[in-house]
Amino acid sequence: MRLIPVIDLKAGLVVHAVKGERENYQPLQSILCDGPEPKEVARSFRDKLGLTEIYIADLDAIQGTGNHKQIISSLVNQEEMQVLLDAGAGDPQAVHSLLELGVKKVIIGAETLSNLDNLRVLHSGIPASQLIFSLDMRAGQILSRCSDLAELSPLKVLEMLQFAGWNEVILLDLARVGTGNGIDHTLVSEALRLFPEMELIVGGGISQTSELDWLQAVGVSGALLASALHTGIISKQQVSRLRRTDE
Repeated sequence: MRLIPVIDLKAGLVVHAVKGERENYQPLQSILCDGPEPKEVARSFRDKLGLTEIYIADLDAIQGTGNHKQIISSLVNQEEMQVLLDAGAGDPQAVHSLLELGVKKVIIGAETLSNLDNLRVLHSGIPASQLIFSLDMRAGQILSRCSDLAELSPLKVLEMLQFAGWNEVILLDLARVGTGNGIDHTLVSEALRLFPEMELIVGGGISQTSELDWLQAVGVSGALLASALHTGIISKQQVSRLRRTDE
């Protein structure tokens, strides 16, 4: 199972995400690094934990107030990070623009998707290996600008994604992010049962290695981690153990 640290970028800094309440996000404080400068945070994941694949949410781009393309390009090309990037892309042109930065994969978030047809359009025009769909939720309800999508259940959306040919999906409940309240075990179990060939990445609320052990045991592809790493609840030794177990 891949352990994927998260970087949330806002106004040039890494911020601490809590419950998806972006107006309240504050600059990151972490035991891994001295400040919220993006390169320093990314290097701490690489040099202290041995993690080079990172998930980046460009919150300014998602909210339409700017972007962090220069920072992200630097992390890819100078720091040699494998970046999974959510920057609010919702059409092929935007995806290609982000891929040109050198990122490993572009994340298409349910939150920013405006049209259900784009599920098929995006996948038909861009290799599946370069795309991830993020099933953004708040307390189990789909979060999306597309009203047709927001009305569906998470499992129904997963069925649509499978039919459209998507291979990799993030289950992300923003209400759980930064809380340490744990993941939705029921949803994860049902998703794995109904869509066993889909690669699932789980994020939001993970704060114990026992949850990571469970996710690994049931066959989840990856886990998104932030607060648990920055507070030391999940330590370097525990990260190393989980990575060895997966080899």
